[in-house]
Amino acid sequence: MAKVTIYHNPACGTSRNVLAMIRASGVEPAVIEYLKTPPSRERLSELIAAMGVTARDILREKGTPYLELGLNDLSLSEDALIDAMVQNPILINRPIVVTVKGVKLCRPSELVLAILENPDIGIFVKEDGEVVKPTAQ
Repeated sequence: MAKVTIYHNPACGTSRNVLAMIRASGVEPAVIEYLKTPPSRERLSELIAAMGVTARDILREKGTPYLELGLNDLSLSEDALIDAMVQNPILINRPIVVTVKGVKLCRPSELVLAILENPDIGIFVKEDGEVVKPTAQ
């Protein structure tokens, strides 16, 4: 099976659900607890580019120093936002999953199915009781 990497926060229910979905697909991913082992500036820039999004698109506001750092200033450059995330990894939204099929911020958690080699995980029940039913591919 192909290698899968998840940038994971074990305190986050969405991240735990995504990890469980990956495992249900038959893969044991490389798990990077990004708060303990943050991505380098270069790696973070690579992930953003691979997702085809902007730094602002993966910037987390809730439970972070987002407002205190003035990151709501829409004139801030991409570089300034990436610098803030490198200095404060809690600002990186999660989970980010890397597979051979692509890189994706998996919020909601079922978005991970689109980039798994084996997305047929059957019916999956999230921690909060929400049921994710398989869809026709």
